[in-house]
Amino acid sequence: MSIENDDMFLQEDTAQPQAPRYTWKLLVVDDEPDVRAVTRMSLRNFTFAERSLEFIEASSAAEALEKLEEHPDIAVALIDVVMETDDAGLKLVEAIRERYHNSLIRLIIRTGQPGAAPERFVIDHYDIDDYKDKTELTTTRLYTTVRSALKAYRDLCAIDINRMGLERLLEIAPEIYRLSNMSLQQFFSGVLTQVVGLCHLSPTSFISTIEGVISTVECGEKAVHAATGHFIESERFHEIHLQFCEAIQTGTEPTLLREHAFIVPIKPQNKPEGYIYIEPTIPLNADDKRLIRLTAQQCGHALDNLRLHIDLANAFRYAIDMLAEVAEFKDRTTGRHIERIASYTEKLALAMGCSCAEAEHMGVSSRLHDVGKIGIPDDILGKPGKLTPEELQTMQTHPRIGGSILGHDRAMNLARAIAMSHHERWDGNGYPQGIASQQFPLAVRIVSIVDVFDALVSHRPYKEPWDVPRARATIVEGSGSQFDPAVVEAFLGLLDAGEFDAMIAEAGSKLETSA
Repeated sequence: MSIENDDMFLQEDTAQPQAPRYTWKLLVVDDEPDVRAVTRMSLRNFTFAERSLEFIEASSAAEALEKLEEHPDIAVALIDVVMETDDAGLKLVEAIRERYHNSLIRLIIRTGQPGAAPERFVIDHYDIDDYKDKTELTTTRLYTTVRSALKAYRDLCAIDINRMGLERLLEIAPEIYRLSNMSLQQFFSGVLTQVVGLCHLSPTSFISTIEGVISTVECGEKAVHAATGHFIESERFHEIHLQFCEAIQTGTEPTLLREHAFIVPIKPQNKPEGYIYIEPTIPLNADDKRLIRLTAQQCGHALDNLRLHIDLANAFRYAIDMLAEVAEFKDRTTGRHIERIASYTEKLALAMGCSCAEAEHMGVSSRLHDVGKIGIPDDILGKPGKLTPEELQTMQTHPRIGGSILGHDRAMNLARAIAMSHHERWDGNGYPQGIASQQFPLAVRIVSIVDVFDALVSHRPYKEPWDVPRARATIVEGSGSQFDPAVVEAFLGLLDAGEFDAMIAEAGSKLETSA
Protein backbone atom coordinates (compact mmCIF):
# COMPACT_ATOMS: atom_id res chain seq x y z
CA MET A 1 0.00 0.00 0.00
CA SER A 2 1.59 3.28 -1.04
CA ILE A 3 1.41 6.63 0.66
CA GLU A 4 -0.97 7.93 -2.03
CA ASN A 5 -3.69 5.70 -0.56
CA ASP A 6 -4.02 8.24 2.26
CA ASP A 7 -3.73 5.75 5.10
CA MET A 8 -1.36 3.14 6.45
CA PHE A 9 -2.13 0.43 8.96
CA LEU A 10 1.14 -0.20 10.72
CA GLN A 11 1.95 -3.40 12.58
CA GLU A 12 3.53 -3.22 15.98
CA ASP A 13 7.19 -4.02 16.49
CA THR A 14 7.67 -6.99 18.81
CA ALA A 15 9.58 -4.71 21.20
CA GLN A 16 6.58 -2.41 21.65
CA PRO A 17 4.22 -3.00 24.63
CA GLN A 18 0.76 -4.37 23.94
CA ALA A 19 -2.22 -2.06 24.31
CA PRO A 20 -4.24 -2.66 27.48
CA ARG A 21 -7.08 -5.17 27.24
CA TYR A 22 -10.57 -3.85 27.85
CA THR A 23 -13.47 -5.54 29.64
CA TRP A 24 -17.23 -5.25 29.75
CA LYS A 25 -18.31 -3.94 33.14
CA LEU A 26 -21.25 -5.79 34.68
CA LEU A 27 -22.91 -4.31 37.77
CA VAL A 28 -24.65 -6.88 40.01
CA VAL A 29 -26.99 -5.21 42.51
CA ASP A 30 -28.45 -7.62 45.07
CA ASP A 31 -28.63 -7.70 48.87
CA GLU A 32 -28.04 -11.47 48.93
CA PRO A 33 -24.30 -12.37 48.80
CA ASP A 34 -25.13 -15.87 47.54
CA VAL A 35 -26.94 -14.46 44.50
CA ARG A 36 -23.95 -12.29 43.65
CA ALA A 37 -21.59 -15.27 44.09
CA VAL A 38 -23.71 -17.53 41.87
CA THR A 39 -23.81 -14.82 39.20
CA ARG A 40 -20.01 -14.57 39.20
CA MET A 41 -19.70 -18.34 39.03
CA SER A 42 -22.22 -18.69 36.17
CA LEU A 43 -20.47 -16.05 34.05
CA ARG A 44 -16.86 -16.73 35.04
CA ASN A 45 -15.76 -17.73 31.52
CA PHE A 46 -17.97 -15.28 29.66
CA THR A 47 -16.54 -13.38 26.66
CA PHE A 48 -18.12 -11.19 24.03
CA ALA A 49 -16.31 -9.47 21.17
CA GLU A 50 -12.98 -10.67 22.59
CA ARG A 51 -13.66 -8.94 25.91
CA SER A 52 -14.31 -10.62 29.23
CA LEU A 53 -16.52 -9.45 32.08
CA GLU A 54 -15.43 -7.25 34.97
CA PHE A 55 -17.79 -7.78 37.92
CA ILE A 56 -18.81 -4.84 40.06
CA GLU A 57 -21.03 -5.64 43.02
CA ALA A 58 -23.39 -3.61 45.22
CA SER A 59 -25.60 -4.82 48.08
CA SER A 60 -28.00 -1.86 47.96
CA ALA A 61 -29.32 0.81 45.61
CA ALA A 62 -27.32 3.47 47.43
CA GLU A 63 -24.10 1.50 47.01
CA ALA A 64 -24.97 0.90 43.36
CA LEU A 65 -25.16 4.66 42.73
CA GLU A 66 -21.70 5.04 44.24
CA LYS A 67 -20.38 2.35 41.92
CA LEU A 68 -21.99 4.04 38.93
CA GLU A 69 -20.28 7.32 39.77
CA GLU A 70 -16.98 5.47 40.11
CA HIS A 71 -17.53 3.52 36.86
CA PRO A 72 -19.56 5.61 34.40
CA ASP A 73 -18.79 3.09 31.63
CA ILE A 74 -20.74 0.17 33.16
CA ALA A 75 -22.38 -1.65 30.26
CA VAL A 76 -25.05 -3.79 31.96
CA ALA A 77 -26.68 -3.80 35.41
CA LEU A 78 -28.54 -6.77 36.93
CA ILE A 79 -30.80 -5.15 39.53
CA ASP A 80 -32.85 -6.76 42.30
CA VAL A 81 -36.08 -4.95 43.21
CA VAL A 82 -36.49 -5.59 46.93
CA MET A 83 -33.41 -4.54 48.89
CA GLU A 84 -33.24 -1.81 51.56
CA THR A 85 -36.85 -0.97 50.58
CA ASP A 86 -39.52 -2.84 48.66
CA ASP A 87 -38.92 -0.70 45.57
CA ALA A 88 -35.22 0.15 45.96
CA GLY A 89 -34.33 -1.41 42.60
CA LEU A 90 -37.02 0.55 40.77
CA LYS A 91 -35.87 3.79 42.40
CA LEU A 92 -32.36 2.94 41.25
CA VAL A 93 -33.60 2.60 37.67
CA GLU A 94 -35.25 6.01 37.87
CA ALA A 95 -32.06 7.59 39.23
CA ILE A 96 -29.88 6.08 36.50
CA ARG A 97 -32.15 7.24 33.69
CA GLU A 98 -33.44 10.55 35.05
CA ARG A 99 -30.84 11.86 37.48
CA TYR A 100 -27.71 10.62 35.72
CA HIS A 101 -29.21 10.74 32.20
CA ASN A 102 -27.48 7.48 31.35
CA SER A 103 -29.38 6.06 28.40
CA LEU A 104 -26.65 3.66 27.23
CA ILE A 105 -26.38 1.27 30.18
CA ARG A 106 -28.64 -1.78 29.77
CA LEU A 107 -30.82 -2.33 32.85
CA ILE A 108 -32.17 -5.81 33.65
CA ILE A 109 -34.57 -6.26 36.55
CA ARG A 110 -33.93 -9.60 38.28
CA THR A 111 -36.34 -10.31 41.13
CA GLY A 112 -37.15 -13.19 43.41
CA GLN A 113 -40.45 -11.60 44.41
CA PRO A 114 -42.35 -10.94 41.17
CA GLY A 115 -45.50 -10.22 43.12
CA ALA A 116 -43.91 -7.12 44.66
CA ALA A 117 -43.13 -5.75 41.19
CA PRO A 118 -45.40 -7.27 38.49
CA GLU A 119 -43.58 -7.67 35.18
CA ARG A 120 -46.06 -5.83 32.96
CA PHE A 121 -46.34 -2.88 35.35
CA VAL A 122 -42.55 -2.53 35.65
CA ILE A 123 -41.99 -2.77 31.89
CA ASP A 124 -44.71 -0.18 31.21
CA HIS A 125 -43.61 2.33 33.84
CA TYR A 126 -39.81 2.02 34.06
CA ASP A 127 -37.14 2.39 31.40
CA ILE A 128 -35.68 -1.10 31.66
CA ASP A 129 -34.40 -3.46 28.96
CA ASP A 130 -35.44 -6.80 30.39
CA TYR A 131 -37.31 -8.38 33.31
CA LYS A 132 -36.36 -11.78 34.72
CA ASP A 133 -37.61 -13.95 37.55
CA LYS A 134 -34.59 -15.33 39.41
CA THR A 135 -36.14 -18.79 39.34
CA GLU A 136 -36.02 -18.90 35.54
CA LEU A 137 -32.48 -17.58 35.19
CA THR A 138 -30.48 -20.74 34.60
CA THR A 139 -26.82 -20.43 33.69
CA THR A 140 -27.68 -20.67 29.98
CA ARG A 141 -30.45 -18.09 30.16
CA LEU A 142 -28.27 -15.74 32.21
CA TYR A 143 -25.56 -16.08 29.56
CA THR A 144 -28.06 -15.31 26.79
CA THR A 145 -29.55 -12.35 28.67
CA VAL A 146 -26.18 -10.75 29.39
CA ARG A 147 -24.86 -11.34 25.88
CA SER A 148 -27.95 -9.77 24.30
CA ALA A 149 -27.67 -6.80 26.62
CA LEU A 150 -23.97 -6.30 25.82
CA LYS A 151 -24.66 -6.48 22.09
CA ALA A 152 -27.34 -3.83 22.47
CA TYR A 153 -24.99 -1.69 24.56
CA ARG A 154 -22.21 -2.02 21.98
CA ASP A 155 -24.53 -1.09 19.11
CA LEU A 156 -25.97 1.89 20.97
CA CYS A 157 -22.47 3.10 21.75
CA ALA A 158 -21.51 2.79 18.07
CA ILE A 159 -24.55 4.85 17.08
CA ASP A 160 -23.75 7.43 19.73
CA ILE A 161 -20.10 7.60 18.67
CA ASN A 162 -21.03 8.08 15.02
CA ARG A 163 -23.49 10.80 15.98
CA MET A 164 -20.88 12.66 18.00
CA GLY A 165 -18.31 12.13 15.27
CA LEU A 166 -20.60 13.70 12.70
CA GLU A 167 -21.36 16.58 15.04
CA ARG A 168 -17.67 17.20 15.54
CA LEU A 169 -17.03 16.99 11.81
CA LEU A 170 -19.71 19.59 11.24
CA GLU A 171 -18.06 21.74 13.89
CA ILE A 172 -14.71 21.42 12.14
CA ALA A 173 -15.86 22.80 8.80
CA PRO A 174 -16.70 26.38 9.85
CA GLU A 175 -13.66 26.55 12.11
CA ILE A 176 -11.32 25.47 9.31
CA TYR A 177 -12.75 27.98 6.86
CA ARG A 178 -13.19 30.86 9.31
CA LEU A 179 -10.12 32.72 8.12
CA SER A 180 -8.75 35.16 10.65
CA ASN A 181 -5.48 36.49 11.95
CA MET A 182 -4.55 33.15 13.50
CA SER A 183 -1.14 31.65 12.83
CA LEU A 184 -0.51 28.25 11.30
CA GLN A 185 0.38 27.03 14.79
CA GLN A 186 -3.08 28.00 16.07
CA PHE A 187 -4.70 26.49 13.00
CA PHE A 188 -3.07 23.09 13.48
CA SER A 189 -3.68 23.11 17.23
CA GLY A 190 -7.38 23.58 16.56
CA VAL A 191 -7.42 20.77 14.00
CA LEU A 192 -5.59 18.41 16.36
CA THR A 193 -8.16 19.09 19.05
CA GLN A 194 -10.90 18.08 16.65
CA VAL A 195 -9.10 14.95 15.47
CA VAL A 196 -8.43 13.78 19.02
CA GLY A 197 -12.09 14.45 19.70
CA LEU A 198 -13.03 12.06 16.91
CA CYS A 199 -10.92 9.33 18.51
CA HIS A 200 -11.76 9.94 22.17
CA LEU A 201 -15.35 10.97 22.13
CA SER A 202 -16.69 10.20 25.58
CA PRO A 203 -15.96 8.14 28.70
CA THR A 204 -18.13 5.36 27.25
CA SER A 205 -16.42 5.38 23.87
CA PHE A 206 -14.69 2.26 22.60
CA ILE A 207 -11.86 4.43 21.30
CA SER A 208 -9.33 6.00 23.63
CA THR A 209 -6.53 8.01 22.09
CA ILE A 210 -3.16 7.78 23.82
CA GLU A 211 -1.14 10.19 21.74
CA GLY A 212 -1.57 12.25 18.61
CA VAL A 213 0.35 14.73 16.54
CA ILE A 214 -0.15 16.90 13.51
CA SER A 215 2.99 17.82 11.66
CA THR A 216 3.95 19.34 8.34
CA VAL A 217 7.05 18.87 6.27
CA GLU A 218 8.51 22.12 5.00
CA CYS A 219 11.69 22.19 2.92
CA GLY A 220 12.67 18.76 4.19
CA GLU A 221 12.66 19.88 7.84
CA LYS A 222 10.18 18.90 10.49
CA ALA A 223 7.82 21.62 11.68
CA VAL A 224 5.63 20.34 14.52
CA HIS A 225 2.47 22.40 14.71
CA ALA A 226 0.52 20.59 17.41
CA ALA A 227 0.79 17.56 19.64
CA THR A 228 -0.81 15.90 22.64
CA GLY A 229 1.03 15.51 25.91
CA HIS A 230 4.81 15.22 25.74
CA PHE A 231 4.79 13.05 22.65
CA ILE A 232 7.01 15.36 20.59
CA GLU A 233 9.69 15.17 23.26
CA SER A 234 10.01 11.41 22.86
CA GLU A 235 12.56 9.63 20.72
CA ARG A 236 9.73 7.63 19.16
CA PHE A 237 8.17 10.79 17.71
CA HIS A 238 11.38 11.62 15.89
CA GLU A 239 11.47 8.08 14.50
CA ILE A 240 7.88 8.40 13.27
CA HIS A 241 8.58 11.75 11.69
CA LEU A 242 11.75 10.61 9.94
CA GLN A 243 9.92 7.57 8.57
CA PHE A 244 7.11 9.69 7.22
CA CYS A 245 9.51 12.17 5.59
CA GLU A 246 11.29 9.24 3.93
CA ALA A 247 7.94 7.80 2.86
CA ILE A 248 7.05 11.08 1.12
CA GLN A 249 10.31 11.05 -0.79
CA THR A 250 10.35 7.36 -1.70
CA GLY A 251 6.65 6.49 -1.92
CA THR A 252 7.07 3.69 0.64
CA GLU A 253 5.27 3.08 3.93
CA PRO A 254 6.54 3.88 7.43
CA THR A 255 7.21 0.63 9.31
CA LEU A 256 7.86 -0.72 12.81
CA LEU A 257 5.20 1.44 14.44
CA ARG A 258 2.67 0.44 17.05
CA GLU A 259 -0.27 -1.78 16.24
CA HIS A 260 -3.34 0.11 15.02
CA ALA A 261 -1.33 3.33 14.51
CA PHE A 262 -3.08 5.43 11.88
CA ILE A 263 -1.46 8.00 9.58
CA VAL A 264 -3.29 10.15 7.06
CA PRO A 265 -1.30 12.50 4.82
CA ILE A 266 -2.31 16.14 4.58
CA LYS A 267 -2.05 16.96 0.89
CA PRO A 268 -2.76 20.56 -0.14
CA GLN A 269 -2.82 20.76 -3.93
CA ASN A 270 -2.47 16.94 -3.91
CA LYS A 271 1.11 17.16 -2.64
CA PRO A 272 1.91 15.51 0.72
CA GLU A 273 3.10 18.24 3.06
CA GLY A 274 2.21 16.79 6.41
CA TYR A 275 0.27 14.14 8.22
CA ILE A 276 -2.12 13.37 11.02
CA TYR A 277 -0.82 10.58 13.25
CA ILE A 278 -2.78 8.99 16.09
CA GLU A 279 -2.46 5.90 18.25
CA PRO A 280 -5.80 4.43 19.35
CA THR A 281 -5.79 1.70 21.95
CA ILE A 282 -7.96 -0.54 19.75
CA PRO A 283 -8.50 -0.55 15.98
CA LEU A 284 -10.42 2.30 14.42
CA ASN A 285 -13.47 1.16 12.53
CA ALA A 286 -14.20 2.08 8.92
CA ASP A 287 -16.40 5.03 9.87
CA ASP A 288 -13.73 6.49 12.16
CA LYS A 289 -11.10 6.18 9.44
CA ARG A 290 -13.36 7.75 6.86
CA LEU A 291 -14.09 10.70 9.13
CA ILE A 292 -10.40 11.25 9.86
CA ARG A 293 -9.50 10.98 6.17
CA LEU A 294 -12.18 13.53 5.38
CA THR A 295 -10.80 15.77 8.12
CA ALA A 296 -7.30 15.50 6.63
CA GLN A 297 -8.67 16.30 3.19
CA GLN A 298 -10.44 19.37 4.52
CA CYS A 299 -7.24 20.36 6.35
CA GLY A 300 -5.34 20.27 3.09
CA HIS A 301 -7.85 22.54 1.37
CA ALA A 302 -8.04 24.83 4.38
CA LEU A 303 -4.25 25.03 4.58
CA ASP A 304 -4.20 26.33 1.03
CA ASN A 305 -6.87 28.89 1.87
CA LEU A 306 -5.21 29.90 5.10
CA ARG A 307 -1.87 30.42 3.41
CA LEU A 308 -3.56 32.52 0.75
CA HIS A 309 -5.25 34.56 3.47
CA ILE A 310 -1.94 35.04 5.28
CA ASP A 311 -0.28 36.07 2.02
CA LEU A 312 -3.02 38.64 1.42
CA ALA A 313 -2.75 39.88 5.01
CA ASN A 314 1.01 40.24 4.58
CA ALA A 315 0.49 42.11 1.31
CA PHE A 316 -1.87 44.47 3.15
CA ARG A 317 0.75 44.98 5.84
CA TYR A 318 3.43 45.66 3.23
CA ALA A 319 1.19 48.21 1.51
CA ILE A 320 0.71 50.04 4.80
CA ASP A 321 4.44 49.91 5.51
CA MET A 322 5.24 51.37 2.09
CA LEU A 323 2.73 54.20 2.47
CA ALA A 324 4.04 54.89 5.98
CA GLU A 325 7.60 55.01 4.67
CA VAL A 326 6.57 57.49 1.98
CA ALA A 327 4.93 59.72 4.58
CA GLU A 328 7.94 59.42 6.90
CA PHE A 329 10.34 60.20 4.04
CA LYS A 330 8.28 63.26 3.21
CA ASP A 331 8.46 64.57 6.79
CA ARG A 332 11.94 63.65 8.08
CA THR A 333 11.54 65.98 11.06
CA THR A 334 9.36 63.43 12.86
CA GLY A 335 11.94 60.62 12.87
CA ARG A 336 10.46 57.33 14.18
CA HIS A 337 7.23 59.00 15.23
CA ILE A 338 5.17 56.60 13.10
CA GLU A 339 6.63 53.47 14.72
CA ARG A 340 6.12 54.88 18.19
CA ILE A 341 2.50 55.78 17.48
CA ALA A 342 1.87 52.19 16.39
CA SER A 343 3.45 50.88 19.59
CA TYR A 344 1.58 53.34 21.83
CA THR A 345 -1.69 52.47 20.09
CA GLU A 346 -1.31 48.71 20.41
CA LYS A 347 -0.34 48.88 24.10
CA LEU A 348 -3.23 51.21 24.91
CA ALA A 349 -5.76 49.12 22.96
CA LEU A 350 -4.73 46.03 24.93
CA ALA A 351 -5.04 47.95 28.20
CA MET A 352 -8.59 48.90 27.22
CA GLY A 353 -9.64 45.30 26.74
CA CYS A 354 -9.14 44.80 23.01
CA SER A 355 -8.01 41.40 21.79
CA CYS A 356 -4.45 40.92 20.56
CA ALA A 357 -5.68 40.77 16.96
CA GLU A 358 -7.73 43.96 17.35
CA ALA A 359 -4.89 45.80 19.06
CA GLU A 360 -2.42 44.74 16.37
CA HIS A 361 -4.81 45.91 13.63
CA MET A 362 -5.19 49.27 15.36
CA GLY A 363 -1.43 49.62 15.69
CA VAL A 364 -0.81 48.79 12.03
CA SER A 365 -3.56 51.15 10.87
CA SER A 366 -2.26 53.99 13.06
CA ARG A 367 0.96 54.01 11.05
CA LEU A 368 -0.93 55.87 8.32
CA HIS A 369 -2.37 58.59 10.56
CA ASP A 370 -0.25 61.28 8.86
CA VAL A 371 -0.14 59.82 5.35
CA GLY A 372 -1.96 62.96 4.14
CA LYS A 373 1.22 64.98 4.75
CA ILE A 374 2.34 63.65 1.39
CA GLY A 375 0.23 66.45 -0.06
CA ILE A 376 1.68 69.22 2.13
CA PRO A 377 4.49 71.40 0.62
CA ASP A 378 7.97 70.67 1.92
CA ASP A 379 8.62 74.22 3.02
CA ILE A 380 5.65 74.04 5.41
CA LEU A 381 6.47 70.59 6.73
CA GLY A 382 10.10 71.47 7.39
CA LYS A 383 9.65 75.04 8.58
CA PRO A 384 11.70 75.51 11.78
CA GLY A 385 9.53 78.31 13.15
CA LYS A 386 5.88 78.98 13.85
CA LEU A 387 3.48 78.58 10.94
CA THR A 388 1.53 81.57 9.61
CA PRO A 389 -2.28 81.36 9.68
CA GLU A 390 -2.26 80.54 5.96
CA GLU A 391 0.39 77.86 6.42
CA LEU A 392 -1.50 76.41 9.36
CA GLN A 393 -4.64 76.26 7.27
CA THR A 394 -2.72 74.36 4.59
CA MET A 395 -1.26 72.01 7.20
CA GLN A 396 -4.74 71.25 8.50
CA THR A 397 -5.76 69.86 5.13
CA HIS A 398 -3.60 66.75 5.63
CA PRO A 399 -6.40 64.72 7.31
CA ARG A 400 -8.66 65.13 4.27
CA ILE A 401 -5.80 64.30 1.94
CA GLY A 402 -5.09 61.16 3.96
CA GLY A 403 -8.76 60.18 3.91
CA SER A 404 -8.80 60.60 0.14
CA ILE A 405 -5.66 58.49 -0.35
CA LEU A 406 -7.03 55.64 1.78
CA GLY A 407 -10.63 55.84 0.61
CA HIS A 408 -10.45 53.39 -2.28
CA ASP A 409 -10.12 50.08 -0.41
CA ARG A 410 -12.43 48.73 2.29
CA ALA A 411 -9.46 46.99 3.90
CA MET A 412 -8.15 50.47 4.72
CA ASN A 413 -11.34 51.61 6.48
CA LEU A 414 -9.82 51.83 9.96
CA ALA A 415 -6.61 53.44 8.67
CA ARG A 416 -8.75 55.96 6.76
CA ALA A 417 -10.83 56.77 9.85
CA ILE A 418 -7.64 57.38 11.86
CA ALA A 419 -6.02 59.51 9.15
CA MET A 420 -9.20 61.51 8.60
CA SER A 421 -10.28 62.08 12.21
CA HIS A 422 -7.35 61.89 14.65
CA HIS A 423 -7.40 65.70 15.00
CA GLU A 424 -11.10 65.76 15.93
CA ARG A 425 -11.85 66.58 19.58
CA TRP A 426 -14.09 65.07 22.25
CA ASP A 427 -16.05 68.35 22.41
CA GLY A 428 -16.46 68.63 18.62
CA ASN A 429 -14.14 71.61 18.16
CA GLY A 430 -11.45 69.79 16.20
CA TYR A 431 -10.78 69.55 12.48
CA PRO A 432 -11.36 68.86 9.62
CA GLN A 433 -15.08 68.16 10.20
CA GLY A 434 -15.70 69.48 13.71
CA ILE A 435 -17.44 66.26 14.82
CA ALA A 436 -17.34 65.06 18.45
CA SER A 437 -14.81 62.24 18.54
CA GLN A 438 -17.01 59.86 20.54
CA GLN A 439 -18.65 59.10 17.18
CA PHE A 440 -15.41 57.62 15.84
CA PRO A 441 -13.81 54.21 16.46
CA LEU A 442 -11.74 53.67 19.61
CA ALA A 443 -8.56 53.58 17.52
CA VAL A 444 -9.17 57.18 16.42
CA ARG A 445 -9.57 58.36 20.02
CA ILE A 446 -6.42 56.49 21.06
CA VAL A 447 -4.31 57.94 18.27
CA SER A 448 -5.53 61.48 19.01
CA ILE A 449 -3.95 61.20 22.48
CA VAL A 450 -0.72 59.36 21.70
CA ASP A 451 -0.03 61.55 18.65
CA VAL A 452 -0.16 64.70 20.80
CA PHE A 453 1.85 63.15 23.65
CA ASP A 454 4.61 61.85 21.37
CA ALA A 455 4.87 65.25 19.65
CA LEU A 456 5.19 66.98 23.04
CA VAL A 457 7.99 64.73 24.34
CA SER A 458 9.83 64.62 20.99
CA HIS A 459 12.86 66.62 19.98
CA ARG A 460 12.08 68.60 16.85
CA PRO A 461 14.15 71.17 14.91
CA TYR A 462 11.78 73.91 16.05
CA LYS A 463 11.39 72.83 19.71
CA GLU A 464 12.99 71.04 22.61
CA PRO A 465 11.20 68.01 24.09
CA TRP A 466 8.90 68.62 27.02
CA ASP A 467 9.55 66.73 30.21
CA VAL A 468 7.07 63.98 31.08
CA PRO A 469 5.28 65.79 33.96
CA ARG A 470 4.55 68.77 31.71
CA ALA A 471 3.33 66.59 28.83
CA ARG A 472 1.29 64.49 31.24
CA ALA A 473 -0.40 67.58 32.64
CA THR A 474 -1.37 68.65 29.11
CA ILE A 475 -3.07 65.29 28.49
CA VAL A 476 -4.89 65.49 31.82
CA GLU A 477 -6.01 69.05 31.05
CA GLY A 478 -7.46 67.90 27.71
CA SER A 479 -9.50 65.05 29.25
CA GLY A 480 -13.20 65.60 28.55
CA SER A 481 -12.58 68.44 26.11
CA GLN A 482 -9.95 67.36 23.61
CA PHE A 483 -9.62 63.70 24.58
CA ASP A 484 -11.84 60.77 25.54
CA PRO A 485 -11.67 60.60 29.39
CA ALA A 486 -11.68 56.78 29.42
CA VAL A 487 -8.74 56.63 27.03
CA VAL A 488 -6.90 59.27 29.06
CA GLU A 489 -7.35 57.19 32.21
CA ALA A 490 -5.96 54.07 30.54
CA PHE A 491 -3.10 56.06 29.00
CA LEU A 492 -2.08 57.57 32.34
CA GLY A 493 -2.12 54.12 33.94
CA LEU A 494 0.40 52.82 31.41
CA LEU A 495 2.45 56.01 31.51
CA ASP A 496 2.74 55.98 35.30
CA ALA A 497 3.64 52.28 35.23
CA GLY A 498 6.62 53.03 32.99
CA GLU A 499 5.26 51.20 29.95
CA PHE A 500 6.21 54.09 27.64
CA ASP A 501 9.65 54.94 29.09
CA ALA A 502 11.70 53.50 26.22
CA MET A 503 9.65 55.31 23.57
CA ILE A 504 9.79 58.59 25.48
CA ALA A 505 13.57 58.33 25.76
CA GLU A 506 13.86 57.68 22.03
CA ALA A 507 11.55 60.59 21.17
CA GLY A 508 13.59 63.04 23.23
CA SER A 509 16.90 62.13 21.62
CA LYS A 510 18.47 64.63 19.20
CA LEU A 511 19.78 61.71 17.17
CA GLU A 512 16.19 60.59 16.62
CA THR A 513 15.34 63.51 14.34
CA SER A 514 18.14 62.58 11.95
CA ALA A 515 17.10 58.94 11.75
